[in-house]
Amino acid sequence: MTRQIKIDPITRIEGHAKISIHLDEQGFVDNAYFHVTQFRGFEKFAEGRPFYEMPSLMARTCGICPVAHLIAGAKACDDLFAVQIPRTARNLRRVMNLAQIMQSHALSFFYLSSPDLLLGMDADPETRNIFGVLKEFPQLGKEGIRLRQIGQQIIESLGSKRIHPSWVVPGGVNAPLTEEHRDEILSHLPEAKQIAVKTLEFFKSRIDQFQPEIKTFGNFPSLFMGLIDSEGNLEHYNGLLRIVDSAGNIIVDNYDTLKYFDLIDEAAEPWTYMKFPYYKDMGYPQGMYRVGPLARLNIIDDCGTEVADKELKEFREISKGPVLSSFYYHWARLIEIIFSAERMEQLLLDSDILSKHVRAHAEPNSFDGIGVTEAPRGTLIHHYRIDENGLIKWVNLIIATGHNNLTMNRAITQVAKNFVHSDNLQEGMLNRVEAIIRAFDPCLSCSTHAVGQMAMRVQLFSPDGELLDELKRG
Repeated sequence: MTRQIKIDPITRIEGHAKISIHLDEQGFVDNAYFHVTQFRGFEKFAEGRPFYEMPSLMARTCGICPVAHLIAGAKACDDLFAVQIPRTARNLRRVMNLAQIMQSHALSFFYLSSPDLLLGMDADPETRNIFGVLKEFPQLGKEGIRLRQIGQQIIESLGSKRIHPSWVVPGGVNAPLTEEHRDEILSHLPEAKQIAVKTLEFFKSRIDQFQPEIKTFGNFPSLFMGLIDSEGNLEHYNGLLRIVDSAGNIIVDNYDTLKYFDLIDEAAEPWTYMKFPYYKDMGYPQGMYRVGPLARLNIIDDCGTEVADKELKEFREISKGPVLSSFYYHWARLIEIIFSAERMEQLLLDSDILSKHVRAHAEPNSFDGIGVTEAPRGTLIHHYRIDENGLIKWVNLIIATGHNNLTMNRAITQVAKNFVHSDNLQEGMLNRVEAIIRAFDPCLSCSTHAVGQMAMRVQLFSPDGELLDELKRG
């Protein structure tokens, strides 16, 4: 008779999920499943809303990476306008997106994953958290908090709010950048870069301690997908799609993001609310691919900034081809933080960055609009359809975390088979299964939009706690 081990909830991630590990009759791990148990359904919430509300409405999808949804929503509305937005507006959007990548990567590395990386996978769970890190590594912990603060401050300087800013609008941004705010942002970037470089050096000095995890944390062949610029360099705001295979062969290059639906399809499973995107030409589930910082570094020719390119060169010494182990998502995030600081500096020193021409005004010229950008966790796709009154008829969101769904499920099975021993179950074994999910840094509030057949239970309670009504499905 088969047995199950449940990890419920998964800790130190954004959102709610659990893992079920299925054992065979001999007690060995047979399979594992990543169950996303929350349902949000933003695609349905948006129906009937005026299209121009979409950027700010979609920013509410997530409190961790609202800027990515804000920008993807605005880009989809730009496509509904069928106009080119001002160059300065594009660059200002880029700066805000890079600031979000900086703060989100800092959150992932320092707050969520550094307890495992610094204190150890088998450390006491009572101290294996950010407070334990601050006690054992006070300087590093404080610098991680400061790094995230810098990213948030830049977002606030641009958009007046750190969370859910409404500064990015259809057609551009709603206010130009002032000289005062530009100089303030520029003054913070050297410190951010210094912290990221220092942290990366420290991380590399400890990497040999994690060879068992490197070998088994999502270390298998897959495709990798992301955006590139016209020169094949790292691009987070506006680019073309590239897909490479596990040997480094480019199988899709310079692909128009407005035709994403010819590349990607989505499947649903009855045991999770998160969809399963896959590469159409290979079918489901063989068309598994990864997105996010590791994938982006695997697909690009260069980063395009001095220090990040130096670090990328060393990163590529790990493997002759693409780096396959998902443990290296942590390394890739630190390189992207360095790139973000360098690239923001380049953009803010542009001669036109203070231009007051930051918005194009138009009426809808198309009934179909698509916006694609790179969120911290990977490629983000917003697709809207409107009626003749400009009201939303249909929305499809393909979220970065969703792209990684197939690989996350395969990764937890790989980790569980290598570390979980049912006859001598230890907390550290299960923490490693959680840790591979943290390596991907999923954002589940963003990504739970699948209308599958997973059981749903809705209960209505009175103010005094009496159960008034209950609906069940499945």
